[in-house]
Amino acid sequence: MAGSELTNVKSPRVKAARRLTKRAFREQDRRFLAEGPQAVREALKLDGVPLELFSTADAELRHPELISEATLKGIPVHRASGEVMSELSQTVTPQGLVAVCKLVHVPLDQALEGTPRLVAVLAHVRDPGNAGTVMRAADAAGADAVIFTDASVDPYNGKCVRASAGSLFHLPVVIGAPVSAAVRQLKERGLRVLAADGAGKHTLDDVDLTGPTAWIFGNEAWGLPEEILSEADDVVRVPIYGQAESLNLATAAAVCLYASARAQRVP
Repeated sequence: MAGSELTNVKSPRVKAARRLTKRAFREQDRRFLAEGPQAVREALKLDGVPLELFSTADAELRHPELISEATLKGIPVHRASGEVMSELSQTVTPQGLVAVCKLVHVPLDQALEGTPRLVAVLAHVRDPGNAGTVMRAADAAGADAVIFTDASVDPYNGKCVRASAGSLFHLPVVIGAPVSAAVRQLKERGLRVLAADGAGKHTLDDVDLTGPTAWIFGNEAWGLPEEILSEADDVVRVPIYGQAESLNLATAAAVCLYASARAQRVP
């Protein structure tokens, strides 16, 4: 732990980190904030991604292994007062750890290198909590990449990073890809592109998911527009066996991704 405790919320170091809570500054500085022990732990596994770490004295005691790992990697660790941490945190109850990290997304071509078999595409998804949860589900299902289209939320949004529970650091993430370009490249790579939509003609029970598959998930409120549905190879809905009207986006995405993962793994 270097130096004395940071207590001035207007210090240049704190202000430089604080500005990363805004998307325009994240894009300008090519950096973002990863908050909480889980995000910090996963970020530290990637060499060159964490640039500095802010920690309260309490967090040092709770997570000494993270402080030690950062120090061993030569990452500056700054002890921060509760007031400073509140400035950097985007949660009601700060967890006492915030890392400044380099952006980790990759170009579409790079994300689809090799032979991808499962890809999640977020089209017009605006809720950061849902988007982060879909990343986490995609990671858990063994997806090869997650693509955020140009009309979707910023995956570096603080709520999105937290909801991903570290998965942002685990798999290739693409941001700002036009839907048409993403669909075209997915098909060129041999993936069948399925649009998940409640009005789909077929259900998960009807479709063959054993081959390489890309799922397109749409906006929380209005789903996928017709122009995107028309580009997909098929439109598929999650069957509702009970009386619920529908599933929320993140839940439906998890069901679809796991259905594909299971189909691809069962002989």
